Parts: sequence; structure tokens; C-alpha cells
Amino acid sequence: MTEPTAPAHGFNPLAGVFALAIPGLGHVFLGQFRRGLFVALGVLGLFLSGLFIGGIDAVDKEEDTLWFIGQAPVGVLTFATNYVHQTKYKGIDPNLRNAPRRMAGPNESINAQGILTPNGTPPAQRSLGRVHDMGILFTVVAGLLNVLAAIDAAFPPLSRKA
Repeated sequence: MTEPTAPAHGFNPLAGVFALAIPGLGHVFLGQFRRGLFVALGVLGLFLSGLFIGGIDAVDKEEDTLWFIGQAPVGVLTFATNYVHQTKYKGIDPNLRNAPRRMAGPNESINAQGILTPNGTPPAQRSLGRVHDMGILFTVVAGLLNVLAAIDAAFPPLSRKA
């Protein structure tokens, strides 16, 4: 009979949390700098490509909540992007009470107080057609990819085979 062997993997929850906060940071925390760099380049590259394709409106917690859940594992960058989108690119309609913030339409602008005003140029417009959907898809895939990277960081192998 063979003797039981030690488990091949450990558990490091702190590395998993770091990986979810900032892509690649969990691997850097474990001392795997090169692997962390590749994870960061892959996840952030995919996320930023999604923002480039679909615009800042690709990340919207208020209107696309289910998609935002998939984007959230990218970490701090997702929440910062959503904050900028909600505060800088959406305004309050003065004609509607308790209405949610919305994007400015054609011939509308947003003043310094965040109120929609007529006769202006909107700071951003939602991309049309499938371009918006592709931006959302890229950012969600980046979030799901970072979940896999966080699992990899949280359960590191105790030893590598030569």
C-alpha cells in the first residue's frame, strides 16, 4: 500500500482577494511577478478594449445591473468607471421628480450641478447597434477571466514540478 501524500495545493484567501481587487495583484503577492503581469495585461487589456469599443456606457450599474455583476470582478477599475459614468455623463432631468439619472439626449448638455439643460452638446452618446453590446461583452469576459485568475491565486500549488 502507498502512504497518503500531502495535498498538492494550498489555500491563500488573501491572494484571491487581492486578485479580485486589482487584476494580477494576487499573483504578485504570491511572488509570481511575471504571471501577475500577464494576468493584468490580459484582463485589463480586454476590459479597456471593451471600453474603447462600447464607450464608457458599457459599464452601467443602474441600467445594466446583471451585466455589471459580471464586470465587477475586474475590481476597482469597474467601480471607478461606473462612478465616472454615473456622475459625469448622466444628468438629472429637472422636469421629472425622483427620476433616475440619464444620458443627455441630442441638443442637451449637463451643467456643473449635474442637471440636464436644453440647447447644448451632450458629453457622450450611447453607441449604436451591436457596438454597445460588444463593449459590454468584452468587459464581462474580462471580469469572468479575472475570477479564474483569482481562483488560481487563491489555490496556489505548494510545489511546481521541474
